[in-house]
Amino acid sequence: MTATNDIKVGDRLVHKTFPPINRHKLALYCGASGDHNPIHVDIDFAKAAGFPDVFAHGMLVMGCLGQALTDAVPPAKLRAFATRFVAITQLGAKLTCEGTVTELFSENGERRAKLALTTRDDRGEVKLEGSAVVAL
Repeated sequence: MTATNDIKVGDRLVHKTFPPINRHKLALYCGASGDHNPIHVDIDFAKAAGFPDVFAHGMLVMGCLGQALTDAVPPAKLRAFATRFVAITQLGAKLTCEGTVTELFSENGERRAKLALTTRDDRGEVKLEGSAVVAL
């Protein structure tokens, strides 16, 4: 993280790009999370439901954003983290997670920053929007 005294509104504190989501990653996530919904791993099931292929778990995408956030800000400094799912993340999507300072304030004697968070695919489509509050 940038030196805390130098942080100002508009600064980008979070930026991380992830490799394309592939079927192997979806299968590993199923095992790790216990979420075995066939819409994420069974192409025939996904097509029968009207989708062109399987797609990523929303919580997998949120996990990428959380990893990007805690790579930029030590977890002990995280005060709040919230997201909203915006769009389905297709197989093959390369995700970029970003967080920009929208507000600086003090609370309980601690200097803090509020961040606007986004996760976009390689076509620029927003997949997640969110916010975080971090101690500086």
